[in-house]
Amino acid sequence: MTISIKDFKELSSELDSLKLRRTILTLLLKTQNVERGSLWISHGYEYECIEALGKDSEEVLGIKIPADEPSVVGWVIAHGKMTVAEAGKDDRHNHKIEDDFKVKSKSILCFPLLLKNGEVYGAVQLIETSTEGDRMNLDPEFLDRIQEMVDLSSIALNNSLEFEDQKRKYIQLTRTLSTIREKKSVVGQSPKVKEALTLAANYAATDYPVLLYGESGTGKELFANEIHSHSSRVDKPFLTQNCSAIPDSLLESELFGYKKGAFTGANTDKPGLFEAADGGTIFLDEIGDMDVNLQAKLLRVLQENEIKPLGGTGSKKINVRIISATNKDLAEEVRTGQFREDLYYRLNVLPLNLPALREREEDIPLLADHFLGQEAATTHTRHKELTPRAMKALCNYDWPGNIRELENTIKQFQATVSGGQITFESLPKTIRNFRKNIDSKPAETEQKASQTAKPVQDLSNMTWNEMEREYILCLLKKCKWNISEASRKAAINRSTFDSRMKRLGLSKKSS
Repeated sequence: MTISIKDFKELSSELDSLKLRRTILTLLLKTQNVERGSLWISHGYEYECIEALGKDSEEVLGIKIPADEPSVVGWVIAHGKMTVAEAGKDDRHNHKIEDDFKVKSKSILCFPLLLKNGEVYGAVQLIETSTEGDRMNLDPEFLDRIQEMVDLSSIALNNSLEFEDQKRKYIQLTRTLSTIREKKSVVGQSPKVKEALTLAANYAATDYPVLLYGESGTGKELFANEIHSHSSRVDKPFLTQNCSAIPDSLLESELFGYKKGAFTGANTDKPGLFEAADGGTIFLDEIGDMDVNLQAKLLRVLQENEIKPLGGTGSKKINVRIISATNKDLAEEVRTGQFREDLYYRLNVLPLNLPALREREEDIPLLADHFLGQEAATTHTRHKELTPRAMKALCNYDWPGNIRELENTIKQFQATVSGGQITFESLPKTIRNFRKNIDSKPAETEQKASQTAKPVQDLSNMTWNEMEREYILCLLKKCKWNISEASRKAAINRSTFDSRMKRLGLSKKSS
């Protein structure tokens, strides 16, 4: 079969690296009527075989030769020119690679892979294995023609490798960004949140059961994940189960798994969450709603570190840390017989109380801004801002649904509010009509009241920095230098408020 340069030119549009490598090597082998060949890429400190065809090719593919070891490939890459070597007699031949080959090399023809600027990035080897060693055409003109074919395919191959590298980086970046967007973290600077985070960090250093207390929507799963993420089990699974979300009969099979034939429809064995989370952490939310009979099986997990699948006769040893959560008073549940006392003491080794959102009012601006940014990134829309009066109304509200309710409210804003500002009138009626918000005066009325109380400075005689300095200083004095409260009244993040204070040289000592 006659191979022409045209055959190689047609490869220029191929971006599938695997297909291109094999096609190039196949065409080159046919030009010399030999059956073994390989493609090599230079990594500077070593040469890697990225494609191989022919007898024993599976033994060559993926091999890496250190740059300081002798090899025909290394010589060609270092010198940037074609060479012919006789296997076994040429000092450049790395014969160790072929020690276990059934068919050894006789002659090696190697060409450099060049970029447009002449830089060498690899090499292609054509190997003759016939006993006579006379199949290769080593006529100089013919070899020059093959070099032209190699040069054409070389550029196409480099383009495909670069394309795949960029594609791989893009996929990695996309996954990283996706992970960052999906990863939820605890947001808050209030004393109660800081105290809870400190306890969570301390608990993470142990392996004892943790029991989280808090109203619905306070972020119990988030804190459970925080403990797992900072523990020695971080590389193992973190699995969750809401104990009130499914019927008790299904919850048992979900947690402990079942054996084939355990019940109608159990056609195969199925591992439960405890087995799937082996080595890691399992988070049991709403533990107070678990059936008393199922509580006994959970107690066995804590006491014996073993589970018994539904319908099974034997037990399985597991290593799982249990973090549970409840919005109930479990001590009262124990007193009334709704919760096992022995299980309660097993679960309540490390208790952690999470504050309701109304107890951490200073965190509401931070959370609101966090959720607004999150929604803007998710929906690829503009980051909306809350007006001071709207932010004050959010801070005044009691939030019976806690952080979950605030997050859902922010999602409503993203869907219903046009423009970049969320005003008081944009808020849901439940928030606007809340008693504290009805009693509070609108911003315009408050401004008029302050104007009648004392004369206002002529702002036109002040620079922007002077005006900002006076405003921040006034806020700080009014809030008795409570920076968190001042930043909340200014409707900006605490960190932003801090940076502006530093820029203006403001501190309690300087006032």
